[in-house]
Amino acid sequence: METFKIEGGVPLKGEITPQGAKNEALQILCAVLLTPEKVTINNIPDIIDVNKLITLLKNLGVKIEKVGKGSYTFQSDEVNMAYLESEAFKKEGSSLRGSIMIVGPLLARFGKGYIPKPGGDKIGRRRLDTHFEGFISLGASFRYNKEDHFYGVEADKLQGTAMLLDEASVTGTANIVMAAVLAEGKTSIYNAACEPYLQQLCKMLNSMGAKISGVGSNLLEIEGVASLGGCTHTILPDMIEIGSWIGLAAMTRSEITIKNVSWENLGVIPGTFRKLGITLEKRGDDIFIPAHTDGYEIQNYIDGSILTISDAPWPGFTPDLLSIVLVVATQARGSVLIHQKMFESRLFFVDKLIDMGAKIILCDPHRAVVIGHDFKSQLKATTMSSPDIRAGISLLIAALSAKGVSKIQNIEQIHRGYENIEERLKALGAVIETE
Repeated sequence: METFKIEGGVPLKGEITPQGAKNEALQILCAVLLTPEKVTINNIPDIIDVNKLITLLKNLGVKIEKVGKGSYTFQSDEVNMAYLESEAFKKEGSSLRGSIMIVGPLLARFGKGYIPKPGGDKIGRRRLDTHFEGFISLGASFRYNKEDHFYGVEADKLQGTAMLLDEASVTGTANIVMAAVLAEGKTSIYNAACEPYLQQLCKMLNSMGAKISGVGSNLLEIEGVASLGGCTHTILPDMIEIGSWIGLAAMTRSEITIKNVSWENLGVIPGTFRKLGITLEKRGDDIFIPAHTDGYEIQNYIDGSILTISDAPWPGFTPDLLSIVLVVATQARGSVLIHQKMFESRLFFVDKLIDMGAKIILCDPHRAVVIGHDFKSQLKATTMSSPDIRAGISLLIAALSAKGVSKIQNIEQIHRGYENIEERLKALGAVIETE
């Protein structure tokens, strides 16, 4: 198990370009199964989770060719459906949560889709009911093998319908949309997720010949078509990585420019960091963060009460950045309540920050109060283990700001979501190495 060794307290400087969005890539890659024609996808991030899905598609019979850095062509004209019932698929599919999104395209095009119970981060319950209830509404029959933890849906032909999702699940909405585009008739999905990455999926499907309206809203209307064609699609920059680099700049009091961020797709993210007192400048499509040599101060509400930052479905604040906000707040002037509504285990890394000297009160599994140090007391170096992708990058940011040499174990978790992170941080002047 590899370990990062980090010398903290070193100011950073320079430019960094965000990778392609992981969460968009996982949806877009599954969509290539909807057509026998060639699909070209650009700006695919070179990270463990995405590469696992590419391998799974290849094993399913998709013809894949790398045509440049981050650019691939995919052709699903000879899909091997028998692979879905193999032991190899049960093992590979269970190791990647994003694999659930192959079910919708396969069900729509081939009349059946199977998946083992997916894995992923241990951040709390992440149920799949929304996915399968959507498929059932479209006319699919559902079965579940409890012994093998194996899910299946089958249908001779999907039929469009109106549905109200019980939660605005991003992957659930994506899966249902990919099934509905080839269903007979019209499908209406109310309480649909409307994240930029879901919008990107819908735009890609429309360019393939789908008829989806309401893109960007929580009511999607889909007129089914008989078949889809090929297309070329470019993945957005990763908003979670952009937020991570904002937090890194503030915590290390570094002058950093984040290049080509797609400002129009960042939503409330810049404003949320500004509430923590962080200065962000829009320079074209870049974000410039000056060195916060005088620190940064958390804004209270107008009535003077303590600021609360919580997650919510888009256009609310993404849950994937709450751990970054929490770490950044440890060195702010003032206090903030962090409320993680969606996942009950995502704040359980705060004990490691407390060991580093942070002042954090964990109220319950969903809420933590952070009392900032205002840089009057540096975090101290320690040895810790990364529990999941987002907590891992947050601990890495903490270590880069801390006094002394820290070690972070289980860094495969970080590599699952961040491309070439050691080299990119070194280019900014970070003192980091892999052991």
